[in-house]
Amino acid sequence: MKLLLTAINAKYIHSNLAVYSLRTSALAAPAFPLPVEIALAEFTINHRTEDILREIYLRKPDVLLFSCYIWNIVYVRELAENCRKIMPEVPIWLGGPEVSYDAEAFLRENPAVDGILCGEGEETFCRLAEYYGQLAEYSGQYGRDAGRYGRHDCQRSGQRPGQGQAGAARLKEIPGLVYREPDRSREEPGQPEREGSIQVNPPAPLPDLDALPFPYSDLADFENRIIYYESSRGCPFSCSYCLSSIEKSVRFRKPETVCRELQFFLDRRVPQVKFVDRTFNCRKSHAMAIWTYILEHDNGITNFHFEIEAELLCEEELELLSRMRPGLVQLEIGVQSANPKTLAAVRRRTDLDRLQETVLRIRRGRNIHQHLDLIAGLPFEDYESFGRSFDRVFAMEPEQLQLGFLKVLKGAAMYGDAARYGIVYKSQPPYEVLSTPWLSFSDLLRLKAIEEMVEIYYNSHQFGRTLERLVPAFPSPFAFFGELARYYEGRQEGQKSSRARKYELLLDFAAERFPKEEARYRELLTIDYYLRERAKARPSFAPDQSLHREELRKLLKELPRQVHVEAVSAGTAKALWKAPGGAAAEPDGEAEAAFLVFDYEKRDPLTGDALLTKVSLESGAEPAGHDTEEVRKK
Repeated sequence: MKLLLTAINAKYIHSNLAVYSLRTSALAAPAFPLPVEIALAEFTINHRTEDILREIYLRKPDVLLFSCYIWNIVYVRELAENCRKIMPEVPIWLGGPEVSYDAEAFLRENPAVDGILCGEGEETFCRLAEYYGQLAEYSGQYGRDAGRYGRHDCQRSGQRPGQGQAGAARLKEIPGLVYREPDRSREEPGQPEREGSIQVNPPAPLPDLDALPFPYSDLADFENRIIYYESSRGCPFSCSYCLSSIEKSVRFRKPETVCRELQFFLDRRVPQVKFVDRTFNCRKSHAMAIWTYILEHDNGITNFHFEIEAELLCEEELELLSRMRPGLVQLEIGVQSANPKTLAAVRRRTDLDRLQETVLRIRRGRNIHQHLDLIAGLPFEDYESFGRSFDRVFAMEPEQLQLGFLKVLKGAAMYGDAARYGIVYKSQPPYEVLSTPWLSFSDLLRLKAIEEMVEIYYNSHQFGRTLERLVPAFPSPFAFFGELARYYEGRQEGQKSSRARKYELLLDFAAERFPKEEARYRELLTIDYYLRERAKARPSFAPDQSLHREELRKLLKELPRQVHVEAVSAGTAKALWKAPGGAAAEPDGEAEAAFLVFDYEKRDPLTGDALLTKVSLESGAEPAGHDTEEVRKK
C-alpha cells in the first residue's frame, strides 16, 4: 500500500515542510509498522501539469494526497480531475490552508476529490495512514481481491468501493476529516454508486509540538534549496489579513529540543534554515535560548531566517543580536503600513516609533540583514498614504523592502471584513485586491510598476552607490521610484532586460533629468557594476580608462590577488568614502583621479559587494564602501 504525499512548490528552491512532517509523524506512530509505504513527490508550479500527471501515474500510488496553498490550488484541481480519470480506484485526499476553511464547499465543487484533512494534519494523517494500513493487512490475510480498496473501503464480495460498513465507521472515527459518504439507499444492482452526503468529523486535537518527530533525516534532496523549520505554532496577534490570527494560542517546541535539531543542520553546513514561526520572538526566553545557541555554535556558513515583531525586542535581545556574525541571522519584519487608521482597521497594534528605532539600531550594527514588508490595498490607505508609508520604511534602510498586495484569504478575518470595507478582489487564487474605496485599479497598477522598480534597483543591491546619490535628488524615495517606473513603461522594459541594459536604462533616466551630472552617474554605475563581479567585457556605459592606462597597469602588477582596478574622479571617490560609524570622510589629497580596487575574495555578507578600497602608488590601500568589521580592523 503506497500513500503518495504530493507537494507543488512555488519555486525550485522551496521545500514543503508539511509533507515531511506528516510522513515522519505517521511512521513514528504506535500503529506502525504497517504494510504501508509513505512516499513523497515534490514539484513546482513551473512544471507542466502533464509532466506532473505522468510522474504521479508512474509512481503507482494506492492513495494520493496533495498539499494545497494559494499558489498551487489551480494545479491541484486540474491534477485531481485528471488523476481520477486515469486512476479511478485511487482515493484522492487534500490538505492545507487553501482547503481547510471551506472543505464542504470545496468537495461539492470538486467531485474528483474524496476528502480533505483539515487543520494541523499530523494526527489526522496518522490515523488515515493507519486506516489504509489495516486495509492492506486485510488484503494480505484474505486475498488480493478482498483487499482491493476503493475510495473509502476495500471491495468485498463484489461490493463497490465504500460499501464496507466497518471501513466507513472507522473513517468516522478519524478527527479532522471531511469526506464524501456514498448514498447507499439509492443504489441499484449493477448501477454506479451515487455520491451521498458529506461527512464532517470533529476537529483533531492540536498536537504537542514536542511530541512531533524531527521531520528531516536525509538532506540529499535539499541541495540548493531552502530548509524550513518551525519552533512554534500560532500567533498572539490578530491581524485581520493573516490566517495565523485564527488561533490565539501559541505553542512552543522546547528550546533544548530545537537546539538539538538545529545542530543537525549546523553539522551538515546547510546554507539557510528558514523558521516559519509567525512571530518568533513573542516569548523572550524562547528566542534568547535559540539565538544564544546559534551564536555559540556558529559554523561560519549557515544562515537562520526569523520573522519577528521588532518593537518587542528588549535591550538584552538587541545586545545579543549585535554579537552575531555578519550574515548569521536575517530578520523579516512586517510593518504593513504607517497609517494609524489603517493599522487599527486591520487590528494590528504597532508602535511605529519604537519599531523604527529598533530597525535603525540593528542597521547600525551592520551584521544583520533586515527584510521589511508593506501591504498595499488595506483599508483607508490611498496612493498618497501608501507613499508616506513607503518613505518611512525606506528611511529605515532595510536590505530588502517588500511591497506586497492584500490577499483576501479564506479563513482570515479580512475575508468577512472585505465587503464591509468595499474591498474588491480576485475570485480565483491568490485572491489579490483589485480595488478599494481608497485605491483604484489604476493606482494598483502604478504600485505594481513601482514594486518592479524596487525589486530591480533596490532589493537587488546592484545599484547601491548610484541610488545613494540619485534618490535624494527627488522629492521623496516614493516619487523617485514612481518616476523611474513611468520611464520604464515608456520603453516597455523591465526585469526581462539584460543586466547591462538595466544599468544603461538607469543612466539614461539620470542623464535625462540631470544632464550636467551624466559623467558622475557613469562612474557610479560602473562602480556598482564591478562591485558584484569582475566582468569579462567592459560595459558600454563605463568611462574611458585610456588616460590612466599606465597607472592601472602598474597597480595591477603590485596587487597580490585577482582584482579589478577602476580610475574615477576625486569627487566620485569622496562620495563613496565612509568613515567608521558611517560619517562622511574626505580622502587625503585632491588628485585628479582616484584608483579603486574591487577585491572579489572579500565580500559584504549582507549585500554581496566586493571589498572596495582606494589605492595609490605611494600610500597603499584605504578601505571604502561597506563598513564591515573586517574593513574596520584593516
